Amino acid sequence: MKRIKPVFIIFILLSLLAFSFPSGCGFAANPAKKNVIFMIMDGTNSDIVTLSRWYKGSGLNLDKILVGGVRTYSGESAITDSAAAGTAMATGMKTRADHIGMSKDGKPVLSVLEAAKLSGYAAGIVSTSPVQHATPAAFTSHVIDRDEFGDIGEQQVYQDLDVILGGGAAWLKPKSKNKVKNDDGMLKTKQISREDGENLISSIKSNLVYNFISSRDGLSNSRGDEKLWGAFAEEDLAYDIDRKALKPDEPTLAEMTRAAIERLSASRKGFFLMVEGSKVDWAAHKNDPVGMISEVLSFDRAVGEALDFAERDGNTMVVAVTDHGNSGLTLGNVDTDKNYKSQPKDHFVGPLKKAKYTVKGAVSLLKDDRSNLKEVLGSYGLHDLNKKEYCVMKDAKEIGDLEDEMVKLMAKRANLGFSTHGHTGEDVFLYGFGPGKPSGLIENIELSRVFARYLGFSLENFTDWYVDGEKFFKKKGYKVMIDKRDRDNPELVVSREEEEIRFPENKNYYLRNGERVELRSVNVYSGGRFYVHWE
Repeated sequence: MKRIKPVFIIFILLSLLAFSFPSGCGFAANPAKKNVIFMIMDGTNSDIVTLSRWYKGSGLNLDKILVGGVRTYSGESAITDSAAAGTAMATGMKTRADHIGMSKDGKPVLSVLEAAKLSGYAAGIVSTSPVQHATPAAFTSHVIDRDEFGDIGEQQVYQDLDVILGGGAAWLKPKSKNKVKNDDGMLKTKQISREDGENLISSIKSNLVYNFISSRDGLSNSRGDEKLWGAFAEEDLAYDIDRKALKPDEPTLAEMTRAAIERLSASRKGFFLMVEGSKVDWAAHKNDPVGMISEVLSFDRAVGEALDFAERDGNTMVVAVTDHGNSGLTLGNVDTDKNYKSQPKDHFVGPLKKAKYTVKGAVSLLKDDRSNLKEVLGSYGLHDLNKKEYCVMKDAKEIGDLEDEMVKLMAKRANLGFSTHGHTGEDVFLYGFGPGKPSGLIENIELSRVFARYLGFSLENFTDWYVDGEKFFKKKGYKVMIDKRDRDNPELVVSREEEEIRFPENKNYYLRNGERVELRSVNVYSGGRFYVHWE
C-alpha cells in the first residue's frame, strides 16, 4: 500500500475544518457580490410594446422576463408625472407632482441609489434624456420643482457617483444666452445653461478620479478604474432611428449600458445601476409612433446587454418597468370600428416601416424656404399624398404645426389611435430576472424596497438622514441664518462662540472656520428650508 503524502492529509483536514466551523468564521467563503440593474422605459403604454414587437418581426428581450405589473398613481393623482413616479420608485414614498426626491411635505428622502452608495456599493445612472431630467434626477437629487435643472446638475456632480452617462451638458456650463426649443411636447424657448455661473464641467475634470467624455469614441476608448462621466449632448440624445444619420457621434443606450456595467462591475462589493430609456415618453407626447417604436427597441437592446451580464454573473437582479403610460396609443381607431376583424399586422406596421426618421428628425431636414417639403414628408414615410393632404402640410406655418399634421396622417395610415398628448394612468408591465426579483402586481413604491432587501440594507435606516438645519442647530445653541447675498449660491450659516460652519447649497461638504470638511451627502435648499446631514 502506498504511503499517503502529508500534504494530502493536511488538505483533507483543512477541508473538514472548513465545513465544521459555523457561518462567519475565518474559513467561510467570501459572500458573492450582488448587483441591481434597474431599467425604466419612460412613458410607455402596453400597445406600443405590442406594436414594436410586430415592427421588429420577432420577440423582445423583455418578453423573456415578464413577471407581473406595477401600479403607477402618485400621491395626489390617478395619473402621475415622471417626477412623482421616479421619486416613488427611487425612495419607496408616494409624493406630489414635480417633486424630485422629496416627500409630500417637501423634505428630502434618500433614494435607494444613495443608500446603496452609502452602504458601500458602486452606483451609476444612464439616460437618453438630460441626466437632470425627472427620472434620473429622482435617484440622485432633491428639489421641489423638477425644472430646477441647475440645482439638480450641481447635486449630481457632488454626489460622487461612479458612472453618469447621458445628455444635459448645457446645465453643467456657465450662464450663456443660448436658447433652444423644448422637446417635451410644448413648443417654447428657454435658457438652458446655469444661472449661478459655475462651470461644473471644470469641477468634474479637475476631480482626478473622473474621466469626462463627450463622444461615442470616447466611450468606446474609455478604460481603467476611473469614475466615468459622459455628457454626449447639450440636452437629450437623438432618437435611435435618427442617430446614425444625424448624430453618429452619440452612443446608443445599449452601448452606454454596456459601458456602465463594465465600469461598475469592477466594484469590490457590487453595484446599483439605474438605466432610463427616456424618449419613448418624448415621442409619445408628440403622438409620433415612429419615435415611440424607435425608443422601445433601443431600450430592449439595452435590456439585452443587462441580461447578458446577469446570466454570466449569476448574482445580478435585473428589473425593467415603465413609470407611467403616455398618449393612449391603440392598435385600431375609429376607422377600424367595423373592420377590425380583418386587419393583418402589416396594416399597422407597413406604413411605419416606410419612415427613415422620426417626425423630429425628418423636420430637422427642412430647408428655410421649404423647397424640399415633399422629400421631408417622404423621409417620414408620407409618400403619395393627395392634393388635400399636401395642402394641409404646406399651409402649416409653424414647425410644431407641421409635425402635428405629419403624425396625424401617419396615425391614420397606420390605423392607430391616440387619446391624449399627455400621460395616462394604467397599470404597466413588470419585468424581472435573477435572484430576488419581484413578481405579481405591485405598487411602484415596493421596487426600491425589493432592491434594498436584496442588497442587504433597509431604507428605513435612512429615513431620518436629513434634518432641517435651522431647527436642528438652534436646538444645539447655535445662531442660525441663511446667507443669500449670492442669491444663486445660498449658504446655511451656524455659529457659536469661536466656531462658524457654512453649508453651501448642493455641495457635499461644509466649511468650519474656512476649513473644508467632507460630507457623505449633498446639502439641500428647497422650499425655503435648508436640509443637511449631520453626524
